[in-house]
Amino acid sequence: MSPSLIQSIIKSFKSNDIRIVDLTHQLNSSFPALSLPPEYGQTWAFKKENISSYDENGPAWYWNNFSCGEHTGTHFDAPAHWISGRERENNTVDTIDVSNFIGEAVVIDAVEEVRQNSNWVLTKGFLLEWEKKHGQIPDNAWVLFQSGWSERINDPEKFANLIDGKPHTPGPDQACVQWMIEERNVRGFGVETINIDAGLSYGWPIAYPCHNLMLGSGRFGLQCLNNLSELPARDIIIVSAPLKIEDGSGSPLRVLAIY
Repeated sequence: MSPSLIQSIIKSFKSNDIRIVDLTHQLNSSFPALSLPPEYGQTWAFKKENISSYDENGPAWYWNNFSCGEHTGTHFDAPAHWISGRERENNTVDTIDVSNFIGEAVVIDAVEEVRQNSNWVLTKGFLLEWEKKHGQIPDNAWVLFQSGWSERINDPEKFANLIDGKPHTPGPDQACVQWMIEERNVRGFGVETINIDAGLSYGWPIAYPCHNLMLGSGRFGLQCLNNLSELPARDIIIVSAPLKIEDGSGSPLRVLAIY
C-alpha cells in the first residue's frame, strides 16, 4: 500500500467521509447465552466482579474480573469450533492469519421475510435475486444476514425463541451454504441470531450445514451482530478481530463496519 493511499484514507476519516458503525451488542450479565440440551456441557454466561473502585481495595484505580464462554455475546467462530474444521491448519483464533480479520462485506436484508416467519430459510435463489439488484457478491467477502433479530435482544426468551425446547430462528439452507462457498468463495457468514445456522437445522440431512460446511472449509462465523440496518447493501469493510486466546475456538469481539 502506497503512502499516498494511506494518507487518502486518513484524510477521509478526518473529513468524516467515512462512517464507522459498531455491530456489537453490549456484553453484560443479561445477555442471552446459548443453551444446549442438558446432557451436554454448557457455556458460561457473562459475569463481572468488581476488584476495586477507587476504594480500600485500590484507592486510585477501578477494574473488574470477568468470565464467560468463548461463544458469548457478539462473537467469532473459528474453524476449530466444529468437528468438520478440527483438522484444518491455523484453525484457532490465535493461529488464523490476521489478514482475515479485515475484509469486505455485503448485507442481505431479509427483515420482512423473517418478521413473517421466524423459521425462514435463506436460499441460493434469494441471494441470486439480491445480486440482480446489487451486483455479484465479491470474492472473499463476508455475507451478513440482516434478519431484524437484534431487536429482540432485551427479551432473552424472545431472542432464544425456544418452543417446546427447540430453537426457532432463521438461517441458510445447505444448498445456499454450498453455493456461497463454491461459487462466491465467501470469507464467512454473519448473523444477528445466536446461531449461524437455522434453529431447526439439527434435523436436516446434514445437520447445522453452516457450521459443518462453512467452518469445515476453513471459513468463519460471526454471531449476535447489531445495527446491520445502519449499513448499505455493499461496499463495506468489516473489522472483526477476536481475542488471541491460545487454542481458542472462538471469542467475544468488537465488530466494526466502515463505509
